[in-house]
Amino acid sequence: MRLSARVDYALRAAAELAAAGAGPTTVGELAKEQDMPPKYLENILLQMRRAGLVRGQRGPEGGYVLARPAGEISLADVIRAVDGPLANVRGERPEHVGYRGPAESLQQVWIALRATERAILEEVTLEQVAAGTLPDRVRQLAADPAAWD
Repeated sequence: MRLSARVDYALRAAAELAAAGAGPTTVGELAKEQDMPPKYLENILLQMRRAGLVRGQRGPEGGYVLARPAGEISLADVIRAVDGPLANVRGERPEHVGYRGPAESLQQVWIALRATERAILEEVTLEQVAAGTLPDRVRQLAADPAAWD
């Protein structure tokens, strides 16, 4: 699985917003805390706003806040907002890609891969990431030394 810088920044900014609670956080504060370029982050936050994940507040006390409770926003929600579908092959959904001959079963592999990604990314919420309380299944998978290779 390859995550773009855009996704990485979006997830890190969303975790910061989850940790901040109800008060707005400026782009500058988010960028500084996570060592990200502010202009690039602003574009990412605009995409997240269009997807209904964050709200912007104007004015001297302005900034961004999560649009829903952090426990209701999954990592999959954030990824889809900034990068589209979780798994695709050459820009297509796996169920729309066909193969012939010996490669025919690859389509099932891509669909299974997407199902596995979804199982984890839809289970983990921003609240869990910000609090460091990941689900047991995720912690167990990450604790396997083979996962780090």
